[in-house]
Amino acid sequence: MKRLSAFGLAALVFLGGAWTNRDAKWVSLFDGKTLNGWKVGENASTFSVDSGCIIAHGNTAHLFYEGPVHNHDFKNFEFKARVMTRPGSNSGIYIHTHYQEGGWPAKGYEVQVNNSHTDWRRTGSLYGIEDVKEVYVKDNVWFTEYVKVEGKRIVIKINDRTVVDYTEPADVKREKGSEQRVLSSGTFALQGHDPNSKVYFKDIMVRPLD
Repeated sequence: MKRLSAFGLAALVFLGGAWTNRDAKWVSLFDGKTLNGWKVGENASTFSVDSGCIIAHGNTAHLFYEGPVHNHDFKNFEFKARVMTRPGSNSGIYIHTHYQEGGWPAKGYEVQVNNSHTDWRRTGSLYGIEDVKEVYVKDNVWFTEYVKVEGKRIVIKINDRTVVDYTEPADVKREKGSEQRVLSSGTFALQGHDPNSKVYFKDIMVRPLD
């Protein structure tokens, strides 16, 4: 059995039924130059890299992190990215999801990116679960979108302002077709919503907590 030093033990806290390392480092998921470590199925041309950004612009598609960090399987974590939307654009960041070739990801939750699209659910919404109507950031301006999952709790912040603080019920049940909209574990995905949407992502970081 591996023994922990006094320092190592001090760095751990018991959270969500597991020991969590509070001293874990932030790790980049995007090298700023290529889509290495990411995978997209149909409509792959929707995603490109330019000037240190992942750009989502084209037909509906989803770009999944499939790289080596934490073996692309995250349960408790902090995630953050710098995001910028063009007017009328819609996108999203999926958590606890897994790769699928096409369609809207069935597994996990979507954190909304949308400041002026016709969909009323605005940036920071936990889509369809705890939605945000207020517009906290503007198009054409970089902002930070942050997601933290600890146990059954999801906290979403926009520029350090908490907009969602949701705790998933222990006996949660979703309607038919949304059965996998629950916390489990998985990877992240970026959404390309439609050809009229153009959204930029950079400084994509994760801090595993388990």
